[in-house]
Amino acid sequence: MINFELFPSPCYILEEDLLRKNLQLISHVAKSAGVEIILAFKAFALWRTFPIFREYISHSTASSPYEARMAMEKFGNRAHTYSPAYEDATFDEILRCSECITFNSLTQFDRFYPRVKAYREYAIGCGLRINPEFSEVETLLYNPCAPGTRFGVTSSDLPAVLPKGIEGFHCHCHCESSSYELEKTLKIVEEKFAPWFSQIKWLNLGGGHLMTRADYDVNHLIGLLRGLHERYPHLRIILEPGSAFAWQTGVLTANVVDIVEHAGIKTAILNVSFTCHMPDCLEMPYQPVIRGARMDAEGPYTYRMGGCSCLSGDFIGMWSFDKPLSVGDLLVFEDMIHYTTVKTNMFNGISHPALALWTSDGHAEVLRRFTFEDYLQRMN
Repeated sequence: MINFELFPSPCYILEEDLLRKNLQLISHVAKSAGVEIILAFKAFALWRTFPIFREYISHSTASSPYEARMAMEKFGNRAHTYSPAYEDATFDEILRCSECITFNSLTQFDRFYPRVKAYREYAIGCGLRINPEFSEVETLLYNPCAPGTRFGVTSSDLPAVLPKGIEGFHCHCHCESSSYELEKTLKIVEEKFAPWFSQIKWLNLGGGHLMTRADYDVNHLIGLLRGLHERYPHLRIILEPGSAFAWQTGVLTANVVDIVEHAGIKTAILNVSFTCHMPDCLEMPYQPVIRGARMDAEGPYTYRMGGCSCLSGDFIGMWSFDKPLSVGDLLVFEDMIHYTTVKTNMFNGISHPALALWTSDGHAEVLRRFTFEDYLQRMN
């Protein structure tokens, strides 16, 4: 049990034991299915924890020059890199830090492949993102295959013979999805793209595979991946989930700094911000779990949660408590490590929460505190 008194507030607190539990499951899937599962930095990039990851996995995936550099310098391996568009000015950095580069379009491949081919430091593989024109992700903000998407090449736009240098396909069309959604996706991907499988060496099934969720059918996933490998034994199969690694591994703590009431609604104003520190709550949107509270307005003491920024919409709720809230009370937002620590911002000059680790042996390790100088550097 975390001793919250040992940490500053607000604070993102990652629990090492919970992280290792997820990593052990992911490693089991990879070994049992004969695939490679790599970490997507877009969901989790606390590099001080990478030594723990390296006990279980070997590679990571990047979507920008900074992430690619993090892969090489902090994770210890060159990245599997994909970006919707590469730029001339930063492509040398992509080359330096990547072992595999996936292109979003044939025009991008044609433009940059000569530089890949001419690179002499080490061999770099190239891939192409494909668009199966199918996804069951209901929130359009997170649906990479929505009509008019800017991601990937459809089967109708591929030549019968792939351009020389394309060694693999990258397909991403899931978000916190189940193995049964993957099963439907694989069926469509094979129907549309199997004619080119004999020309490639690897198939990357992207992210969104939430295999560490309690109700996820891990055995079904393993069976799907084994079957895919049996049908195409020459293909190296890769998955690159983000959320699955850090799913339910930590919390965000906050304090009540004031309670206001208007039109019969009581709002607890916190020392955190939804728009700054929990942006997916407003973007998805979804209402996070608060430890010890119910997500309804049926209890004896009901509050809406309000962030500390000046954005009018920086609030969400309602929650019910068994006793009234008071200024200074500590609230614990559950499952606030993935897609939060990587998306925080300093709107209004609001500081990031501290980053911390609750170790397996029960120690509080504060990885980073943020100061006024951090804000100045962002604004400089």
